[in-house]
Amino acid sequence: MKPVSYMTAAMCVLSFGPGVLPAMADSVKKEMTGQQLAFDNKKGNCLGCHTAPTDPAAVTQANIGPPLIVISQRYPDKAKLRTQIWDATVANPKTVMPPFGRHSILTEQEIDKVVDYVFGL
Repeated sequence: MKPVSYMTAAMCVLSFGPGVLPAMADSVKKEMTGQQLAFDNKKGNCLGCHTAPTDPAAVTQANIGPPLIVISQRYPDKAKLRTQIWDATVANPKTVMPPFGRHSILTEQEIDKVVDYVFGL
């Protein structure tokens, strides 16, 4: 998404009224990075169960799931990592990991961003 210039914002306000700016801010705010999605407790919430020792921003004492470390070695096939995040019950029906894709917790694009972030850990 292209950043909105001050001139564009001013023209929108003059043309459509002041209500357009909050709508523009909401659309910009929705573009989250994979790390932000993984850390957000209303989205991925990975830190609710996992540690990510190689990311200094990942502050948690979680110990339910395995640590998110050397993921590209544990999942050399990125598609299998994506499947795990989309629906972990495919590989383990008794898992406590939520099926983020199957239950529409994350969109397809959000899952791709989380996969890219986690794959780099």
